[in-house]
Amino acid sequence: MKRSLIKEFRKIVGEKRCLWTPEDLYAYSHDCYARGNPELVLIVKSSEEVSSILRIANREGIPVTPRGAGTSLCGATTPIRGGIVLATNQMNRILEVSQEDRLAVVEPGVVTLRLHQAVESVGLFYPPDPASSAMSLIGGNVATNAGGPRCLKYGVTRDYLMALEVVLADGEILRTGSRAVKDVTGYDLTRLMCGSEGTLGVITRITVRLIPKPECKKTILTSFRTVEEASQMVSMIIGAGILPTTLEFMDHAYIRTVEDLMHLGLPVEAGAMLLIEVDGFREAVERQAKMIESFCRERGALGVQVGMTQEESDQLWAGRRMGTVALMRSAKLMISHDATVPASKIPDMVAHTHRIAREADLKVVIIGHAGDGNMHPIFLLDPSREGEMDRFRKASEELFLFTVRCGGTLSGEHGIGIEKNPFLHLQVDEVGVRTMKAIKAALDPKGILNPGKFV
Repeated sequence: MKRSLIKEFRKIVGEKRCLWTPEDLYAYSHDCYARGNPELVLIVKSSEEVSSILRIANREGIPVTPRGAGTSLCGATTPIRGGIVLATNQMNRILEVSQEDRLAVVEPGVVTLRLHQAVESVGLFYPPDPASSAMSLIGGNVATNAGGPRCLKYGVTRDYLMALEVVLADGEILRTGSRAVKDVTGYDLTRLMCGSEGTLGVITRITVRLIPKPECKKTILTSFRTVEEASQMVSMIIGAGILPTTLEFMDHAYIRTVEDLMHLGLPVEAGAMLLIEVDGFREAVERQAKMIESFCRERGALGVQVGMTQEESDQLWAGRRMGTVALMRSAKLMISHDATVPASKIPDMVAHTHRIAREADLKVVIIGHAGDGNMHPIFLLDPSREGEMDRFRKASEELFLFTVRCGGTLSGEHGIGIEKNPFLHLQVDEVGVRTMKAIKAALDPKGILNPGKFV
């Protein structure tokens, strides 16, 4: 990158927020999936700074990769074409929490958990809760349309978006949506930007809808001999008219691996575990929890534990929340897919995934959001083993092909990024790809925004 351009960018953000030394570039070169090589990192604090930077980048044809906390699991924030990494983590203000209008206005660098805590302190609730909520940023949640355990009952990020401020590739500032609960004016540009992974614009302000905080919640951990029995329990609970807040699934391989590493007392003889949570008014929660406990015991569950307090609930969640951390320690490389199938196909997908892994001589464990079929096959890899990564890529393609044939989708919440780009054709036909490319060309004709990703 020309020195003269670096000087221009320094005038916008100052010397301390314009990074170009090798160690600084390395720190911003990767996310949880892949690595790239940026030429410059610019840390922004306002939409005006973003606008000025993009005007120059568009003029010069410089690639720009927006980045939040870098927790992406699909390579969405990796600068694979070099250029600029545009870091929004210092745009971290909660600008407004309105109890009267039940909304919050935030900048993209706000940590998701911090938003949860801020709104709950005044009796409100922001339901989307990706597993990375303690470190992921709300801007990245919007860019990937993140979900999480609570989306069975409450939906995903896009279901709570009311308005966005987005800087387009040429530096123009676009404002979408409104503060009104009902708004059907023109094309839904808010939802267009949600899930676009920084390929159409840089999100600089977000307005989200809030709901009243549930009065009470209860957590139930139960285990079964087989995946089929656990899947039948999922259908039984929902068929009884109960819509749990969360309905998490963990397979035998996950249970045994986590127990070996963390010694939490998990039932290693179980074929699958379910972690179920219900919330709402106290009377309803008590009744639903008793019904679920009764269903589990009637169907021969190996064990049923009910968390009566927040502390007990946290203990029941420990295996699910900390398990992936333990898995990271046990493997040189951990890659988590998020293929999603109709809930009725969960047993088939689990069996098919384990068969693929056995045939490819790969280690895999499976967790997921059982109520909505969003499964996470987690591959524990050793890139130094001869041919391992090639076998993994072939196994991934077979897994995604099976998912689409079941009526599912390549991604339920992680996004496409680099990881699923080679497989996009399995789900999106030629007309769909052409339509997405037309939108991209209209908003970013020079292709500077997050290039090399899914369009």
